Amino acid sequence: MPRKGTSKLQQKETITLRLTMPPKFSPQEWMKTLNNIREMRKLEKAPVDSMGCDQCQDSDQPAEIQRYQVLLSLMLSSQTKDQVTHAAMTKLRAHGCTIENILSTNDTQLGELIYPVSFWKTKVRHIKATTSVLADKYKGDIPQSVDELCSLPGVGPKMAHLCMNIAWGIVTGIGVDTHVHRISNRLGWVNSKQPEDTRKQLEDWLPKDLWDEVNHLLVGFGQTICRPVNPRCAECLNKDTCPAAFKEVKKSPTKKSPAKKNEEVIKSEPKVLKLEEPQTSKYFSKEEPEHEDENQKRISKLKKTIKKESQNIETEASGGRVTRSRASKK
Repeated sequence: MPRKGTSKLQQKETITLRLTMPPKFSPQEWMKTLNNIREMRKLEKAPVDSMGCDQCQDSDQPAEIQRYQVLLSLMLSSQTKDQVTHAAMTKLRAHGCTIENILSTNDTQLGELIYPVSFWKTKVRHIKATTSVLADKYKGDIPQSVDELCSLPGVGPKMAHLCMNIAWGIVTGIGVDTHVHRISNRLGWVNSKQPEDTRKQLEDWLPKDLWDEVNHLLVGFGQTICRPVNPRCAECLNKDTCPAAFKEVKKSPTKKSPAKKNEEVIKSEPKVLKLEEPQTSKYFSKEEPEHEDENQKRISKLKKTIKKESQNIETEASGGRVTRSRASKK
């Protein structure tokens, strides 16, 4: 109930805020779900466990170079599977993944090293631009705040929070990728459309001492059990309480090419019989006797003009089916 003296706009904002807030959970409910996910993660290794961004740095390098490699791996990981990101970072480390070396590498070669990560051409530009900023402004190291990290080309909030955690060991927020976003909504922990909204809603109620764990936990769970398509609900320990359990998840329909669309339109159009000047091959049905005399005249005229070829039209009495046979040359 809005307080007395509040304006209609303030009342509307209060109602809107309540509608967009995540549902309230008792600690027992969400903690039980979280513990079940922990148990499932122990049973099956996920790609993130061995090829995540926290596994991509060269431990033999100085700390500032390791931090730089963590940042690059996060930039490469956007909309890219961990296996592909890890392979790209392996090639970069073999090439020499330092600020000086990346700046001296031309764009073509850098593209070959990180291919086939998603949007690799754009990421080449972002890596070069970010590396240049690090060399000029941060003395070869990476920034130590979320805002400064987000100011770098190609770095967003998810990367910034994860980078602060992995590179600096400082927990500033929850890193929300596609898996965390999807699973949080499936479980009913949040009600959001964008990953950044998911992060804010999770941070509103999830204890801060779990922020460090939840990303790695849910990413691996999303890679193995709670997959985007064909989730393994029957094997999930939360199948009896999850609101999204056993609900069919379909792949989004693929867009059809213009050529295929035109082909379907042509196939769907009804065929219309036009009684125009007959060609060398024409069918006439017995079900249309009113045109029979006219057709015979046209065939006779056609025989006069085409001396080397004639056409016989035969009609089978059974079922009114039409057949055609070409006459042999005279």
